[in-house]
Amino acid sequence: MKNYKEIESAEAAAKLLQQSKTIKNVAFQDIDFLPLEEPAKECNFTECIFLGGKLPQSISSRLDDSNLLFTMPQLPYKAFRNSLYSARELYAGYITGSPQSYENSFDKKVYNHYLSCGKTAKCIKESLARVLHDHSINDAMHDFLQKFDERKVVGIMGGHGLSRNKDAYIKVASIAKQLTEKGFLIVTGGGPGAMEASHLGAWMAGRTDQQLSDAVQMLQVAPSYKDELWLNSAFEVMEKYPCGEYVSLGVPTWLYGHEPATPFATHIAKFFDNSIREDSILTIAKGGIIYSPGSAGTMQEIFQDAVQNHYLSLGYSSPMIFFDSEYWTTQMPVYPFLEHLCKNGKYKNLLLSITDSPQEVVNSFPELC
Repeated sequence: MKNYKEIESAEAAAKLLQQSKTIKNVAFQDIDFLPLEEPAKECNFTECIFLGGKLPQSISSRLDDSNLLFTMPQLPYKAFRNSLYSARELYAGYITGSPQSYENSFDKKVYNHYLSCGKTAKCIKESLARVLHDHSINDAMHDFLQKFDERKVVGIMGGHGLSRNKDAYIKVASIAKQLTEKGFLIVTGGGPGAMEASHLGAWMAGRTDQQLSDAVQMLQVAPSYKDELWLNSAFEVMEKYPCGEYVSLGVPTWLYGHEPATPFATHIAKFFDNSIREDSILTIAKGGIIYSPGSAGTMQEIFQDAVQNHYLSLGYSSPMIFFDSEYWTTQMPVYPFLEHLCKNGKYKNLLLSITDSPQEVVNSFPELC
């Protein structure tokens, strides 16, 4: 199996074209060759892959059969990407102070297209484009994760319905803030509720607890993601407290496109296929997962994570920390059930703990060396 060098920027492509006139086993991801036409015409391409981008006729006509050229017709989204989304890109077209402008945003246009083609696309062109898009996002996500110690990637799961004016919201934000400051990368499903609280905490890392409280208070003008000013208030917080040195990763999906993705995630891996998205979150959060109260989706994640840990699918087991003991033992008694299964030997290798203290959650994770 050949190893392809991946070129993901115009700068890297220009440098490569200057270094050699024989280009072999290179994958060009969404590269516009129009500004590079003159140096590219002097090169011989062999066994290369061109994923999207723009390729002048003067170059494409010279490619032999060893090369693969993938192009897709015009769509509201790029089937081939070389990077994750940012909030500004995802919400391009949205104007702070004008909530109705969300209808003109990139995210909403893609969601409308997604619905018009069917959540399970009937058109082969559309289904292929979605697969290629998700492959590109997955590739970009793993490139991003290479910057981090895999044991320092921590997931926070919880319900999308958690209101911004609930105590649990600021507690989850505080947990994420402290973990981010300790050097951990916070990963969530990238939506509202507990997910947004997690990314808000990461966004506010390095700032004071009073500033975090101020940000939460600003958000409370729109407690639910169903409120008209939900997105607007988030951008107002981001303008008052600009992005600092810390990052976080949100992994939302257009399957739940009616739930807007939180803009507080500095890096956004948005997928069409929810099954890929769910598996990705649980697989990359090798440092452990914190479970704040949630419903059906969170329950699914708990047992999927438990199976992964039981079989040591990743080579080791990661902590499963349940936050809010009353909820997880009484309202949704999954914790005693898991304990029972472990005692009976039905589950093995689970590292379970439960607490009501945000500080205990934070203290469960060691400092970065």
